Amino acid sequence: MIYWQLFISFFKIGLFGFGGGLAIFSLIQHEVLTYGWMSEKEFVDIVAISQVTPGPIGINCATYVGYTVTGTVWGSILTTGAMVLPGLLIMLSVCKVYMVLSRRFAQNAYFQNTLRYLRFAVLGLIAAAALLLITPSTFIDMYSIVFFGSVFVLTILPQLVKTKNKTVKKIVDTLSHPILLIVLAGAFGYVVYN
Repeated sequence: MIYWQLFISFFKIGLFGFGGGLAIFSLIQHEVLTYGWMSEKEFVDIVAISQVTPGPIGINCATYVGYTVTGTVWGSILTTGAMVLPGLLIMLSVCKVYMVLSRRFAQNAYFQNTLRYLRFAVLGLIAAAALLLITPSTFIDMYSIVFFGSVFVLTILPQLVKTKNKTVKKIVDTLSHPILLIVLAGAFGYVVYN
């Protein structure tokens, strides 16, 4: 019975918990205290542990609550899965609709242009978020600015270089690979600022 209650509670939290992270703690707290699964002090301790543990705070909290309430790993797996399941189902539905539309309107110029312009809109949103992080405390010298600009150009390089030459395409894809850029950024920071 406790497993079913945990599943329903965390499924609801995953379904209606907009804002993620700290925004859903009140929903988790409401469920935990309503069912009397733990005391308020225990919940505060779990929130603190969730914040210092790597990963999404809400998911960490769900995992810890599931383990604390049931005393088993299966409880933590159940609560984590129940919290992730609504988002997964919604995204699978959206992807399915997109796949149907993209097949149906593959030759439609308006649909293709809309998708092309959406790419640039997303790129603009990411660039705006990145530009908000450029402050005198984070970009302390010219090296930071030059490296940021280089990574930005490498990130958008596949959109800029349209070629049928397989060798050039392979080089562009390799240079703009996210894992390579993360490793390069880490190495750059270590070498320049250590």
